[in-house]
Parts: sequence; structure tokens; C-alpha cells
Amino acid sequence: MADKPVFTEKQYYGRDFNRISIRLVAALFCFTAYYFETERDRTGTLFLIVGIAILTASVCMLFIIHYKTTVQNGYVILKGIWTTRLVKIDLNSIILVERRPYSTYNVNSPVYNLHSKGKIRFYSGGKEAIVLTDRDGLQYVLGTQCPAELERAIKSEIAAHKNP
Repeated sequence: MADKPVFTEKQYYGRDFNRISIRLVAALFCFTAYYFETERDRTGTLFLIVGIAILTASVCMLFIIHYKTTVQNGYVILKGIWTTRLVKIDLNSIILVERRPYSTYNVNSPVYNLHSKGKIRFYSGGKEAIVLTDRDGLQYVLGTQCPAELERAIKSEIAAHKNP
């Protein structure tokens, strides 16, 4: 039973609504330029090829996992794609767990293990984040699509693995 994760979430690169909208507007521009191109020379064909490439890349990005969050055995485990390092956060060193908005901006760039101003950020999508503060004052900001479930899982793991 100890090997079964309490919480698992996969964050994907291409599933952020703002980024999808930007790519679709760019593809729509390319297809419109192709349609209104009067002589259908190289420029018109280029617009068509670029529009198809944007749509193909958008569909492929829907299936590329940015990172996977797992709460298991007293740890929050963040595993990224390809060459990224595995990040293991020991919940015994966490003194504060809070849920708050990830950012005041509408469009946020996806980040994995970004160290900045005493915070380590992990984000692909979602409006809210779980902020974990450890004994040294370092904050881990975990952007998530399921903030209530992640917060509940982390708090239950902290309670279950509390040091005597």
C-alpha cells in the first residue's frame, strides 16, 4: 500500500488555453493570407505550409507531457521530460502548505525547476498553485489543474509521515 501514489497529475505543454488560442490565430492568419493570395505563387504556398505546420505542432503538443506530479511515501515527486532532473521534495521539511493564485498575469510561460528569488517554480497550466515552504524559507510553487486534491494529498501525507 505504501508504494501506491496518493495523488498523480500530468501537466501537458499544449493544453494551456491561452497558448492554444495564439497558435490557432496564427494558423488562421496563414490560411486567410493563402486564400486571399491572388496569384498563388511561392508566397501563397508558403502561407499554406506554415499554417498546416502550426496546426500539426499544436496537435502534437497536446500529447507532450511537461511534467508529472506524484505525492507518495512522504515526498512530492516531480518528473519532467527527457533530460530534466527528478525533483523530490521531502514533506518532513515542509512547515507550511497553502493554496493561492499562481500569478496575476493572464498568460504564464511553462517552467520546470525555475529558481528565482527564493522560490522554485513548476508550472504548465492552471490558475492556482500550491506553495510549500520548508524550514529554510525556500518556497516550492507547484502550478496545478487540481489544486484542492493536491493540497489535500500533501496535507494527508504530512500527517501520515510526521516525525515523532
